[in-house]
Amino acid sequence: MMVNESVADDFILVGFSDQPQLEKILFVVVLISYLLTLVGNTVIISVSCLDPMLHTPMYYFLTNLSFVDLCFTTSIVPQLLWNLHGPAKTITPIGCAIQLYVSLALGSTECVLLAVMAFDRYAAVCRPLHYSTVMHPQLCQSLAGLAWLSGVGNTLIQGTVTLRLPRCGNRRIYHFICEVPAMIKLACVDIHANEVQLFMASLILLLLPLGLILISYGFIAQAVMRIRSAQAWRKALGTCGSHLLVVSLFYGTITAVYIQPNSSYAHSQGKFITLLYTVVTPTLNPLIYTLRNKDVKGALKRLIRKDQSKAE
Repeated sequence: MMVNESVADDFILVGFSDQPQLEKILFVVVLISYLLTLVGNTVIISVSCLDPMLHTPMYYFLTNLSFVDLCFTTSIVPQLLWNLHGPAKTITPIGCAIQLYVSLALGSTECVLLAVMAFDRYAAVCRPLHYSTVMHPQLCQSLAGLAWLSGVGNTLIQGTVTLRLPRCGNRRIYHFICEVPAMIKLACVDIHANEVQLFMASLILLLLPLGLILISYGFIAQAVMRIRSAQAWRKALGTCGSHLLVVSLFYGTITAVYIQPNSSYAHSQGKFITLLYTVVTPTLNPLIYTLRNKDVKGALKRLIRKDQSKAE
């Protein structure tokens, strides 16, 4: 399939254009995943807000996570579907800048938010008697605000520096989204300083939160092993299992892209890994939290019964 180069100033998202049959399959898979993401995350936000039983720190952070996932996928998937479906693979400079800023802000926010959720699980398991005192509403709001501010701050710095690089007419982005590692490859100047900056930002916003998550779960494992009770293990798994699975999916994929050697980034491996954390993970998150969580399933049943009683 030929890449449309008719618009002079537009960027060309090469994406999967060299594999037209794969594009047709991906279009269907991405569309279904996006619809599931919209429905699943909207359900979690609605249930968490409407059911008083879920007005707890855990579900406050989960609501933030679902909102991040909704916005994150919406900043990427519509453009991806447009490019997969038709011969035009272009995106306007303004559209590219918006996608870069928004997706980077939300991805960075999710990194920090998952660390905040790990701290919440640590407080629930290791400090159960003081949980409500430790995780008071003001602290929860401050921690969520910190996650959002980290994302906005990172994207303002990284995004602006990336977009200001001279490109000397280079417009072909060997990716399906406007993302910092792919965008800096368009520069016609030495980008070593930018690569170092990207690596440092990845250390701070990827590996530091991941380290805090691992420390939190280390303390949780110690606390559970001291109790030596099968019931305690089940409770800890129920409390932390969903979050740990989400962390593994998100960090396992996004870290591979941002920490991997630059020489292999533009290859198809990088694009498929990016598909996982931009499309697949936000689809799986609500399924993981609803299928593995008795509170959410119970809240859904209560809301359904309430609607049925009103209808009668």
